[in-house]
Amino acid sequence: MMKHIIFMALAATFSLQAQATERISVVGSTTVLPVVSQAAEAHHRLHPDVVITVSGGGSGVGIASIIQGTAQLGMASRETSPEEQSKLDGKVDNIVIASDAVAVVVSKAVYESGIHQLSLEQIADIYRGKVRNWKDLGGVDARILVIDKEASRGTRHVFAKAVLGSAHARAAGASIISGSNNEEQMIVSRSDSAIGMLSNAWLNDKVRGVDIIVNGKSIAPTIDHVLDGSYPIARGLHVLLPHASTQATKDFVRFLLSEQGQKIVQEVGYLPVQ
Repeated sequence: MMKHIIFMALAATFSLQAQATERISVVGSTTVLPVVSQAAEAHHRLHPDVVITVSGGGSGVGIASIIQGTAQLGMASRETSPEEQSKLDGKVDNIVIASDAVAVVVSKAVYESGIHQLSLEQIADIYRGKVRNWKDLGGVDARILVIDKEASRGTRHVFAKAVLGSAHARAAGASIISGSNNEEQMIVSRSDSAIGMLSNAWLNDKVRGVDIIVNGKSIAPTIDHVLDGSYPIARGLHVLLPHASTQATKDFVRFLLSEQGQKIVQEVGYLPVQ
């Protein structure tokens, strides 16, 4: 009888714990993902009853997940389109948690051959297929491996709007379509002739960011140049919070905007908003 009572008490305890646990699903931009993932871990240490799962897929996927109600928070590294806004129906707050520079990246070999800066017009010519060899721009004699991103990616929208004049512009010169930042970073690092687009936080020794020539001045893809407004391919990093969200979800967004959350933003390599 005593064992039976103890078993019932344990079962009741486990049931209460299960009821006390809230699960928050966050989906979308792989640019925003490192910030939210690290914040989710820090938040869970403070609130172990709240479990936050974070997955990528791109800004379009994050926005669609909120429209369809399949996630509690969406991540986007671009503004929502008018069509998306109409579907969100004014029932979602689009909150900027950080700012970022979209770097035009090249393989280490390209950079070391002398390609340290490009104008927006030169980059556009590469992506439109008008320039196909680095030697035409003063670099090594090698065919340019042009990397585009999937249409749903926020980085692609911001890059195409700034470089090609429209977020939906075709890139006829592209030979590879990449998905996540990890994927594109790997392609560029393994090539000797690639060009692509990545958040400045994803630069490393094998993936170099080139300066953009603006009015005759060379502007590096740095957070300082995002802050002073001189870098021409910059954007806000967003989370989409439905008005009908639970208190725990709203509290997590507040955590992202708190001093601790903004410290994580800075550690990842983005510009804090606080």
